Amino acid sequence: MRQRTGDLKFMQELNRSIIFNTIREQGPISRSDIAKKNKISPTTVTTAVNEFIQAGLVYEVGTGQSTGGRKPILIQFNPDGRFLLCLSITNTTIQIAELNLQATIRYKKNIHLHSLTGEAFIHFVCDSLEHFLKRFPDLKQCVGVSITVPGIIDSEKGIIKYNSKLQLENIPLRKIVEEKFHLNTFIENDVNAMALAEKYYGNSTHSSNLIFLSINEGLGAGILIKGLLFRGYHGGAGELGHTSINPNGPQCECGNFGCLENYVNWSSIDSRVQKLLESGYTSCISDLLHQEQTQLTPQIFTLAVQQEDSLALKIMNETCSYLSIGIVNLVHLFNPQTIIIGGMIAKENPYLIHHIKETINKRSMNILTEGLEILPSSFKEDAELKGGAAVLLQDLFQFSINRLLDSIKYDE
Repeated sequence: MRQRTGDLKFMQELNRSIIFNTIREQGPISRSDIAKKNKISPTTVTTAVNEFIQAGLVYEVGTGQSTGGRKPILIQFNPDGRFLLCLSITNTTIQIAELNLQATIRYKKNIHLHSLTGEAFIHFVCDSLEHFLKRFPDLKQCVGVSITVPGIIDSEKGIIKYNSKLQLENIPLRKIVEEKFHLNTFIENDVNAMALAEKYYGNSTHSSNLIFLSINEGLGAGILIKGLLFRGYHGGAGELGHTSINPNGPQCECGNFGCLENYVNWSSIDSRVQKLLESGYTSCISDLLHQEQTQLTPQIFTLAVQQEDSLALKIMNETCSYLSIGIVNLVHLFNPQTIIIGGMIAKENPYLIHHIKETINKRSMNILTEGLEILPSSFKEDAELKGGAAVLLQDLFQFSINRLLDSIKYDE
């Protein structure tokens, strides 16, 4: 008969995880209350708490109410006892930040990519991280690095499978970073990460079936089902931008024709605005561009929408109509509880949210829109960095059954 020799280690790790998360979520709390709430022995709790204190993850904050004996000492989570690093990569910029264990940003830096692609891009990312790390005399307190990247990502293996704009294919970025900097590293698709940020740090902590849409240089969807990311077979789930809405439309860089992304991303909006302005269409956008002495930006376009400029509203309505086609399909495919819309043109744009809500309610099955929330992103800025933190902290704080099961050995 086989006997499992990993059971003791399994239970020890499980108990430690339960104890730590109880402190993190319910602290300040006494050791005895931790034991009672979780039906774990006081000795086990005391041993684990002492380890956490020594590691700087928790600390004693005073005393609680006495129930007849000595007043119990209360334990509190220490989010500043460790820190993490996040790199948010877009197709044009890199953001690097230091955050604490509650995803609070302590310091960040924005870096322009200067149109770098391929191998040169990877070298630039590593050089940028190396320069950022010079701020830290000691990295012993760093729990790891989280990197978010647009494109198809194999998060389990830490590989950028495909990003056409950055000309990246099968790049083992996690291995590269870990070997160079000796820091635990996580890689995730940027929109998946932002979906996690909304779930853990945003206004949708109540929602277990959530879809986050990001409208930027492309269009992507991060999908949470029962609180877990749905990544698909190759990490390519959520490529909403590459679903076709017009088989006779222009060819996309992905090879398909009439992809939704090419009708709703910022490049498309900018192009349509410029064509109307060049044709003599009157718009406050011309005045805004003259005042700022700059090119058209999403912020200027959104300001024109807020001012109910006829040209801006025309383009906005067209964009919402195209976007609604994709969102209706998502509603019918996944029946989500919450849809969150973020990105360049969604920021400070209640008109877009209102228009999308109206259209979805008209075009979707009534039973599937009952109770459906359609919301703007919780984060005006730094959604990508919050997402990167959510990826790493989810792994740090949550007990991984699969990881522990893999460590269990069997004796004959």
